Amino acid sequence: MTLRAEGLTLGYDGRRVIEGLDLSFPGGEMVTILGPNGCGKSTLLRALGRLLRPEAGRVTLDGDDLFALNSRAVARRMAILPQSPLAPEGITVADLVRRGRLPWRGLLSPWSAADRIACAAAIEAVGLAADATRPIEELSGGQRQRAWIALVLAQDTPLLLLDEPTTFLDLTHQIEVLRLLRERNRQTGLSVISVLHDLNLAARFSDRLVLLGSGGLVAEGAPDTVLTAPNLARAFGLRAEIHPDPVSGAPMVFPL
Repeated sequence: MTLRAEGLTLGYDGRRVIEGLDLSFPGGEMVTILGPNGCGKSTLLRALGRLLRPEAGRVTLDGDDLFALNSRAVARRMAILPQSPLAPEGITVADLVRRGRLPWRGLLSPWSAADRIACAAAIEAVGLAADATRPIEELSGGQRQRAWIALVLAQDTPLLLLDEPTTFLDLTHQIEVLRLLRERNRQTGLSVISVLHDLNLAARFSDRLVLLGSGGLVAEGAPDTVLTAPNLARAFGLRAEIHPDPVSGAPMVFPL
């Protein structure tokens, strides 16, 4: 499954954030979008997830215009977790995660064994099995974020779009979530496109990076070709040294 941005121009209220962007996201990869605040990372992800219609250009999914496809068909092929999603008041973890199965069920279709298995497995995977019956508002910020991640996992699509999925998580849970996503990627071919702020975690858990700056695309490719001192200076105005991560061998950024 290949997702493409072709001549993509995006903006809000007459202000263009991204202009004329061409990118390809082949299936089976872990890709992370990086860049400073305001450069258009989340805007790009929203367009890739059909939440924001382009001003010009188009997004295609396996060659088909994404905005021309049936909504249910898209929801069976990709799941998106935006920033700061809102849950209905009083909803429990289990009920929230069940919503991930809606694309696979008709309006009056009964709850199936496959639905139950998918939800239980997703809740277990994010470490919330003991909290499945608790209302979302009773959870910590990190627990809530893991509940939302369980929802998109239960949706069981071949492509996930995640906007800052490690927000509110402590370092241990950040690593656990990224490791879980990478395991799914390696075992099932799940494609994951994420927006992250932590350059070193992105390098460690990604096959490919997309680095944006205020002027658009700075670089894209393997982590060691993207996270270079000149690229970081251009994107962030950051002076840094790059050395191998002693654990993973991925590039590691040391700001000066």
